[in-house]
Amino acid sequence: MTFKILQVALDLLELKRAVEIGKESIEGGADWLEVGTPLIKSEGMNAIRTLRDAFPDVTIVADMKTMDTGAIEVEMAAKSGASVVSILAVADNAVIEEAIKSARKYGVAVMVDIINAEDPVRRAKELEGLGVDYFCVHVGIDQQMQGMDTLNLLKKVSAELNTPLAVAGGVDAELASEAVSLGADVIIVGGNITRSAKVKESTAKIRESMDLGWRKGEGGKEQETLDTRIFKLFMQVSTPNISDAMHRKGVMRGIKPLFDDIKLVGKAVVVQTFEGDWAKPVEATDVAKEGEVIVVYAGSKQVAIWGELASWSCKQRGIAGIVIDGAVRDVAEIRRLRFPVFAKYVVPNAGEPKGFGELNAAITCGGQEVEPGDWIIGDDNGVVVVPKARAYEIARRAKEVWKNEERVLEEIKRGKTLSQVLDLYVWEKK
Repeated sequence: MTFKILQVALDLLELKRAVEIGKESIEGGADWLEVGTPLIKSEGMNAIRTLRDAFPDVTIVADMKTMDTGAIEVEMAAKSGASVVSILAVADNAVIEEAIKSARKYGVAVMVDIINAEDPVRRAKELEGLGVDYFCVHVGIDQQMQGMDTLNLLKKVSAELNTPLAVAGGVDAELASEAVSLGADVIIVGGNITRSAKVKESTAKIRESMDLGWRKGEGGKEQETLDTRIFKLFMQVSTPNISDAMHRKGVMRGIKPLFDDIKLVGKAVVVQTFEGDWAKPVEATDVAKEGEVIVVYAGSKQVAIWGELASWSCKQRGIAGIVIDGAVRDVAEIRRLRFPVFAKYVVPNAGEPKGFGELNAAITCGGQEVEPGDWIIGDDNGVVVVPKARAYEIARRAKEVWKNEERVLEEIKRGKTLSQVLDLYVWEKK
């Protein structure tokens, strides 16, 4: 197979939105449309019928994720208008054999998805002799959020199989090009198209990348560290996006920025001090590295433990900012300096440097536990803390929240209300 196929996964809940996005993606250069599993569960076989009616000349893929009753589920999808039916490699061989028999009877292709197979290469080799039409090399969304790499799996599978390969899991324009170069025949793209504010343009960008074989950074580009990738992702999203990604957890209560249009992202250096004792917070300036955030529990709303001079000291050393569960002063000067400071209270009086307290031991700040190395993100809405062990996952999930909101906003600008876009009346609990 020399022609490379772009398949758009419509992993949505709302059928009308799926049709609209499908139309724009076809205009942008998509070849196949996938009726995603969430859409099938939401709308049943009617989703496949509707997409077939809307796009009579387009290959429709039904992502059934079949685990049992292979024959009947392939038959259902085929009679509803699917051209390709996806089943799971982790199903029993008997299920897959029956699915293939049914596919031959009704003139459709079978794509076996190796997601979550214990040994995906071995399992695919076992199934290749059964007559599978495509294998889908797939890393799931939750696995992507934790850093699993689709392309690494593709390299292993493509070296062992002769069956045409599809690839799915976080694919964007750059990954699409690399996947083509690694032997993928079908490039499956979901959120990077369906959550885009400009679906047609995003599709065209991926189509161009596939066709030209563009490989960004080939030839010795220095690989980004994980911390750099996390930083870039958090810089692209808001604290509301992150809060949504964490299911409304992580928000520091009562802590606000000192000025508008503020952005703070960095790893925490934590400080525990006592009422009015500003020694340890200031000493943290000597401990914190460039790009890190000082986080302080100060214990008092009556006495400031931070001000202009300490802010200047941090600014000179490249420290990203400070978050204080307590009071700050010299706010006019700090605003002119535009050093990111978040605090609960503003007062004119400062305390004394007595030296009580501790550096880099876990504290509670704004009602949230903060440990050294946790990620701190602040903006005009407030501050959230993300545990370091989940930072990459949450950053990825927050970016997906942002993409979805951009897409919803675009539909609102076209004249729909928010409740219409989200089908709120359909999804209200009965």
